[in-house]
Amino acid sequence: MKRFSVDQAHSECGPTSLRGRGLAKIIRGALLPVAMTALTGCTVGPDYVKPEVELGPLHNAEAVASRSSAQGEVQLDQWWMGFNDPQLARIIERVFKQNLDMQASLERVAQARAVAKASGAKLLPVLDANAQAAYEHASLEDPLAAVANTAGFPRYMELYNVGLSASWEIDLFGGLRRQEESALAMAGAAEAMHTGVRISVAAEAADTYFRIRGDQAQLQAIEARIANETDLLAMLKEQRDHGLATDREVAQGKALLAHTQGAGALLRIDLEAQLNRIDVLMGVQPGTYAGELSVPAAVPAVPRITAQSSDFLRRRPDVIVAERSLAAANARIGAALAGYYPTISLSGLLGYESYVASHLFKNDTFQPIAAMGLRWRLFDFGRVDAEVAQADAATREALIRYRQVVLRAAEDVENACVSLVQLEAYRQNVTEQINALTQVYEDSKTAYRAGMIPLTDVLDADRQLLVAESELPRAQADAARSAVRLFRSLGGGW
Repeated sequence: MKRFSVDQAHSECGPTSLRGRGLAKIIRGALLPVAMTALTGCTVGPDYVKPEVELGPLHNAEAVASRSSAQGEVQLDQWWMGFNDPQLARIIERVFKQNLDMQASLERVAQARAVAKASGAKLLPVLDANAQAAYEHASLEDPLAAVANTAGFPRYMELYNVGLSASWEIDLFGGLRRQEESALAMAGAAEAMHTGVRISVAAEAADTYFRIRGDQAQLQAIEARIANETDLLAMLKEQRDHGLATDREVAQGKALLAHTQGAGALLRIDLEAQLNRIDVLMGVQPGTYAGELSVPAAVPAVPRITAQSSDFLRRRPDVIVAERSLAAANARIGAALAGYYPTISLSGLLGYESYVASHLFKNDTFQPIAAMGLRWRLFDFGRVDAEVAQADAATREALIRYRQVVLRAAEDVENACVSLVQLEAYRQNVTEQINALTQVYEDSKTAYRAGMIPLTDVLDADRQLLVAESELPRAQADAARSAVRLFRSLGGGW
């Protein structure tokens, strides 16, 4: 096969191609300086510098770090593994794979990335291929057609054209580059939002799981109290039959038993709601995985946690979103400032046009076109001034919002730290209270049988013990849930 260069190919097309080659040289001579200017052109507007945030040590972090725990310290990226609960780990894994909110947020990331890609594409030339075939039957009522018909031109006309066209807006002053920079920053913000959804759904799933285990433990405590109160009611009936108790005392025993049974019914409502919620978080119909959680299990112990301000500044999605939004706003200043400067566009066409289809690709029908356009907004009644002022104010607002987000993040972490420490202390207090009230209840029953105290003392001791025994599993679940809030506030989970 014969090999040839582009210039050789033109040279084989006849005299017309020589004129085309001369035109091409002219075009190259005009475009080269412009292209070099585009490559070395300035970019107006301020370059983004990430703001420095100075935060002191978290004043509640030491209390969290010094708390005693049977579990080892856990890594933030997989904090749920620190609870050593296989069921919890399995739930979190399903949530990451099946949660619909996560899937929707991932699509939002894809949209933001597509916008950024489209902004970058504006910096590059556009090449179009076009072809057209037209057939016209001119009306003799048209003045031009009537004259043409008188001169012997036919009323029927065919026109064929085919070619390649290219256009390019030269980004001399970086307006388009600033737009791309802004779009890329917003794509980064969308990715951080997706990470935020991941952190949120993992934390919500763990929170729901601990509520389920807490409700189940409370129900077990209530069922144990129902058994004790049933025995107490049987004892009262037996004493009444022997004349040692009254009908009023038996009625009090029945009322106490009914109250405890009613508390169990309310807990079952909340338990069913949490089971349904955790199924929805896993992206399935409520009731799908309820059987796996039907067997009660203890609330796992909370692992050791180290909380530092650097963790949430680096990992929290809302902080990252605010920072990326600030970067995008800063880039929009440059995009607005570019309106003060001229824009240059280049366009060209290489094609053929003929009235006869068979003549379409001949030298005589070849028609190259090159054009350069200049647009400069000289007077616009302050429109560019207003756009620059708006972009500048928006950037200052974004900086203020970023600082506010950082402060609120620190507030969340501090609140979560103190909540964890105090709820664990409360759980220990409830445990001690149960030990004491159990002794009081047993002694009260013994004293009542001996006739030393009235039944009301026994019932009151039973009521206090019921409250404490129901509160202990709730306190255990709340302590675990507060640990989840701390992990979430630190940005753990990715």
